Amino acid sequence: MTALSTCATGRPHDVYDAQCPCRGILDLLADKWSALILGALEDGPMRFGELKRKLEGISPKVLTSCLRRLEDRDLVAREIFAEVPARVEYSLTGLGADAAKPLQSLRDWVESNIQRFPDI
Repeated sequence: MTALSTCATGRPHDVYDAQCPCRGILDLLADKWSALILGALEDGPMRFGELKRKLEGISPKVLTSCLRRLEDRDLVAREIFAEVPARVEYSLTGLGADAAKPLQSLRDWVESNIQRFPDI
């Protein structure tokens, strides 16, 4: 086996294994705000304020934190433009675009099936 297909323990990656790093990525992607940020950026680069308006209910602090986590994992890229005032845009990386696809299916499923959930 290659290093890419095994955990630090030498066993194959398994999200059910408490020590597998897959769990951290699953936690990041399964986060409500992360999933919504990736979805919002599927339409193209956005500035912070645009993202905040699109993601109704997110605080600036939470948006900043989520964007940093996604950027740290190479799912989102941040580009700073040398303008006055400075302009910053966020966009999906190739990895982020790949991750956004199954999350889009999940968002679509939720919207199509919301009436099936009691007390919502």
